[in-house]
Amino acid sequence: MRTLLTADHVLVHAGGGHRELRDGAVVVEDGRITFVGHPAEVAGPFDEEIPLGESLLMPGLIDLDALTDIDHLILDSFTTPERARRLQWSEEYFARREHVFSVEERRRVREIGLVQLALHGITSYMPIASEVHSAWAEEADDFFAMAEFSRTIGLRAFLGPSYRSGVNVVDADGHRAVRFAPAEGEAGLLDAIRFFDEVSGWRDELVTPVFLPCRVETLTPELLRATAEAADERGALVRLHALQGDFERDYIVAEHGCTPLELIERSGLLGDRLIIPHGVFLDVNPRVHGEDRGDLATLVDAGVSIVHCPLTNARYGSELETFARYRAAGLNISLGTDSFPPDLIRGIDAGVSVAKVQNRDLSAGDIAGYFDAATLGGARALKRPDLGRIEVGATADLTAFGLDDVRFGPIEDPLRNLVLAGSARDARLTMVAGRVVMRDGQIPGIDLEEIRRDAQVLFTRMRDAYASRDHRGGPTAELFPPVFPSAGEGGARDAN
Repeated sequence: MRTLLTADHVLVHAGGGHRELRDGAVVVEDGRITFVGHPAEVAGPFDEEIPLGESLLMPGLIDLDALTDIDHLILDSFTTPERARRLQWSEEYFARREHVFSVEERRRVREIGLVQLALHGITSYMPIASEVHSAWAEEADDFFAMAEFSRTIGLRAFLGPSYRSGVNVVDADGHRAVRFAPAEGEAGLLDAIRFFDEVSGWRDELVTPVFLPCRVETLTPELLRATAEAADERGALVRLHALQGDFERDYIVAEHGCTPLELIERSGLLGDRLIIPHGVFLDVNPRVHGEDRGDLATLVDAGVSIVHCPLTNARYGSELETFARYRAAGLNISLGTDSFPPDLIRGIDAGVSVAKVQNRDLSAGDIAGYFDAATLGGARALKRPDLGRIEVGATADLTAFGLDDVRFGPIEDPLRNLVLAGSARDARLTMVAGRVVMRDGQIPGIDLEEIRRDAQVLFTRMRDAYASRDHRGGPTAELFPPVFPSAGEGGARDAN
């Protein structure tokens, strides 16, 4: 299969970094890029031609904290003075926990999430699910089904069920705590190992097994060490949510007498196969020490990659201190969406804007650095130098964003215009290993209207279940008040 793609703007890799090529052409054969240049420089015949016109053709976006769930951020990141505490399990619910969704519903939730990734231009993903609606964490059998669906639509997946020894709760006195069930963590790791070993035998280029334990404060030191040993035996990547909040740091210091980063190092996980979302709460953060005491150097020397989620971080009131500082230290930064929408373009916009405010400097808005993170940084974290770039020999994972909508205004620079006036909804093409996954908003075999309907039903069920599991309790309407109060069934009435 020989495919020709042409676009007004192509983000190619040359001279050690990304470069913009005007009036560009890319030829793909058997899943690999075999030509990059101008249309006049390449001859047919071609089995397929994809003229993208006034578009930006770029390497496929890599999302290493990709939501594959019904998101709860819309409920959790907006509070009122009366409801200032975030959603957490109650201690009473911990004792009677149960699945909100059936097996089939859990699988449908993940299918909906994967469709959204493809629609938003993401080609490679490492999933994050919200365990708040599970009886504990995730199960290998659910992920076997997820892997099959992911292969069917054609995305590149780095998969493994999550597992944990404990869960964040709010106790009867109103204090946040972690309650543990260590046997659950041990069983979860065994399940993750079963998934890893079976999927390794598939030798499928689109599905790579990895280890995805939950948040660091919900793992016992024993489970952290066991994870490190299992990963070392298999040469596996491990992603561990850590260094992301005040409570995590305070809790681990109190319980273990060390910082979260020191706990990770003691466990044997600190190394070049470790990927950490979000990496915000290091010593340079003003909410920690506000000065460099060696945390960045520790991460850099170990070869750790972080997953920066700028849009979600902003919605929860925290950011890197700072993107430029991390980059200058030599830390590999990749990007994640972490919540809905899985829109890395909006994420880049948020990160660039926050950086300008943090530094009080327009030059701190490093658009190029953020696009590097969304492509080359993700590829480095995955140890896949064939991804994240458009050059001869690279794997043909590609994304194109249309720039011809009148709402873009005049085009000055395709990347700046996309960040300032566009979003990932402008994705026109998603291609993985030379196969078209999404074209002009359509995915073969997927009924998008059915996806929309099912998502609404499942979200409503997830939201309503908070009334029985959240520490605050009370009716759903009180837990999640609207922006403005309802006008009542009759609506607003004429004053006359």
